[in-house]
Amino acid sequence: MNRRSILLCAIVLAACNAPPAPPPPPGEDSFPSVERPVAEIVSAQFSDEESREQAGEARRVMDLMGIAAGATVADIGAGRGYYTVNLSRRVGADGRIYAEDIFANTVNDLRGRVHAEGFSNVSVVLGTPGNPKLPPQSLDRALLVHMYHEIENPYELLWNLRTSLKPGALLGIVDADRPTRNHGTPPWLLECEVTAIGFERQALHELDGKSYLAIYAATKPRPRPIDIQPCRSAP
Repeated sequence: MNRRSILLCAIVLAACNAPPAPPPPPGEDSFPSVERPVAEIVSAQFSDEESREQAGEARRVMDLMGIAAGATVADIGAGRGYYTVNLSRRVGADGRIYAEDIFANTVNDLRGRVHAEGFSNVSVVLGTPGNPKLPPQSLDRALLVHMYHEIENPYELLWNLRTSLKPGALLGIVDADRPTRNHGTPPWLLECEVTAIGFERQALHELDGKSYLAIYAATKPRPRPIDIQPCRSAP
């Protein structure tokens, strides 16, 4: 082996043994990760629509949120559409419901139901885990019902959702007071994560001894993603 070949081999070996380059610093559009478990998107909170209707939760939530005829409301994580159809009836022909979900098959099924049952004031939207993809400044109210604990990155979702809220709009989150791994969100944790995006809690209502409704308004500037302070997994 000549001198040149030996030198090339030495350079290659040095490159292979060199420590890996450090990752680039996070950009201004980088969201922090949540420091707690994220529940799987499978929940037996209510087994069917009949049992949910008997619980009376939807009517009470809509009343507490002040949802009336003519309002524009988003049902984030609409699923099979239980809240969607209740909201559609509540806001009437002059209102508008955006039923959003992140799974194409769920959206297609819900779109078929909306069409078959004649809910002409409902628009079904396919979003992503971090962006509901709703029109800017279009919403009077937004609801996240029994699904907050399943959001992959709530900081990103809430940050993007803020752009769809009208001035004075309200955000309502329904969840159970238990750990996120058990399909719930303790109110203290919800408070920390939601206020990190510039929301302020307006009310907290107990619904059935297990679940609660937290109502928020965007009262502070929306932070840059890189400036969001993640919440600890325990108080």
